[in-house]
Amino acid sequence: MTQPLMVLADANSFFASCERVFDPSLARKPVVVLSNNDGCVVARSAEAKRLGIKEGTPWFSIREEAQRTGVVARSSNYELYASLSARMMSVMSRFMPGQEIYSIDECFLSPSTDARQTVRVSTAMRKAVLEGVGIPVSIGIAPTKTLAKVANHWAKRHPASGGVSLWTDIEQQYGDAALAEIPVSDIWGVGRRLTKKLQAMGIVTALDLQRQDPVSIRHRFSITVERTVLELNGIPCIAGDASANDGKRKSEILCSRMFSTPITDMAHMDQALSVYAQKACRRLRRQSSLCSHVSAFCATSPFGPENSYQSFHGTTTLHDPSDDPLIIAKAACQALHGRADPHARYIRAGVLLLGLQDANDFTTLHGFEAKRDTHNLGAIIDQANQKFGSSRVGIGYGGIRGKGRGDEDTGATWTMRREMLSGRCTTRWDEMAVAHAD
Repeated sequence: MTQPLMVLADANSFFASCERVFDPSLARKPVVVLSNNDGCVVARSAEAKRLGIKEGTPWFSIREEAQRTGVVARSSNYELYASLSARMMSVMSRFMPGQEIYSIDECFLSPSTDARQTVRVSTAMRKAVLEGVGIPVSIGIAPTKTLAKVANHWAKRHPASGGVSLWTDIEQQYGDAALAEIPVSDIWGVGRRLTKKLQAMGIVTALDLQRQDPVSIRHRFSITVERTVLELNGIPCIAGDASANDGKRKSEILCSRMFSTPITDMAHMDQALSVYAQKACRRLRRQSSLCSHVSAFCATSPFGPENSYQSFHGTTTLHDPSDDPLIIAKAACQALHGRADPHARYIRAGVLLLGLQDANDFTTLHGFEAKRDTHNLGAIIDQANQKFGSSRVGIGYGGIRGKGRGDEDTGATWTMRREMLSGRCTTRWDEMAVAHAD
């Protein structure tokens, strides 16, 4: 009987690759994509990596050197990335069954063929994504998800693989050396804190972790780490997420942003929280959920004068679960009233919807029904924004859109700064790419 396989397809330097799709002049140039407010490097092309630019590096600290070395910086173009991701996933779904979208740039697939045929199909799939969407993809094939991740990283680091790596081939050719060269910190599910604990035990590489006794690891850490050990030994035990493809959140929905300029009064803070609450509520409606608690938080800069950092949070419990944007936006503003310093210089805030429940399954006693959006205000706002553009309509200040390509939310000075934003070619008629014939 053929052993079931798992395929992991992961885009190479996804954000940077997206920037190149409609701008061929960026080919073979070092490209970096910056975080909100053009703060830090969050994505790098292969050329930028070879220059030694690290992820998380503040842009201001390398701006002058980057200009001398020809580095091209772009603001995060979330609309473009989401659109190209959807196209990429759609192409791949036609080649293999059981697609599980793990993140914006990667997905697992469950082939029903043997290893050699899976390699051939994966190669064809990779070519189709590159030709049809313009995004280069690396593919790892293995008996488990964790080993598929390892094989995927191998494909990225070894160009001779042609972008597709089969774990059994790697294992046969290199033996234990394949896992021995991988730091334990690079293993899927091993975070920074766990890495330190494992290293303290002498578990430095993926091979070291593979050789651990699963039961002892579970007693010392958790069942999650035990599963990682089993998966490194070729035993599949990480189940798929049934809600992964639609992005459904089961416990919480968060909308958080950094401000381009600090907010120094609660009136403007209420504006920001109202905007973020409406964004979170939009996602709540899309997945047909209700929330029972609305939390809000804000914080000053951690890099200010000594002992000046402040952060505040509060939670409003709704009388009844709701998806009504009026109720949720009001609750978000109330959550911080009387808790936050009204004169501090806040650089970040957010809204968190908690206690999520499926709206279709919610039942309770008569008189305690959920406070549903019976007036369909949320749906009307969604339809208007879909037709006329993001943030064209909203509740109160949330519907006042500013001028300029980079201003997505409102006309306020605190909205996110994106001074190097590329064209949103797939979602905006006025920003479509134009090709000129010679």
